Amino acid sequence: MTARIVFAGILGGILMFVWTSIAHMFLPLGEAGIREIPNEQTVVGAMQTNIGEKEALFIFPGLGLGENATREQRNEAMKGLAAKYASSPSGILMYHPPKPFEFPKHLGIEFVTELVEALLVVFLLAQTRIAGSGGRIGFALVAGILAAITTNVSYWNWYGFPGVYTASYMFIQIAGFFLIGIAAALVMPKSPMPS
Repeated sequence: MTARIVFAGILGGILMFVWTSIAHMFLPLGEAGIREIPNEQTVVGAMQTNIGEKEALFIFPGLGLGENATREQRNEAMKGLAAKYASSPSGILMYHPPKPFEFPKHLGIEFVTELVEALLVVFLLAQTRIAGSGGRIGFALVAGILAAITTNVSYWNWYGFPGVYTASYMFIQIAGFFLIGIAAALVMPKSPMPS
């Protein structure tokens, strides 16, 4: 029984990886809400001049305090933050200094991540008494909705990620978990595990 559960997780991970690859390479879902920077050379040049080799996730406008500010200083600066947002652009910037892009490494990390997600969902499903295909697919689907909501909605809410980006990425994740559910429904034993 355990071998079938592991096989269901592996098959689900493979299906999810194939789906996310299709969503990013052949469908517009992976690029929804993402745009190139106009006048990129000038903007990137300014970033290199001002940020240099510091790799970080930057937010703007900032509090203007630096890294060693006290809690009191932060609280005082927060009072003026709403005015900054009202009068200047805002956003986040993930900045990396020049470095080689290792596509196979990133692809491998993505595959392992989706494989672990699938194995965990199938493991959790195996702990339930859900025996029917519809119930198993539904369980994985709800897990996918939970996973999709966990960060995507907060990033949309707090950091202003585009709504179309958020909806697209949530759809990609939910559909991936749906495929895990199908794998579980097809491969796992037809009766629930004994308690």
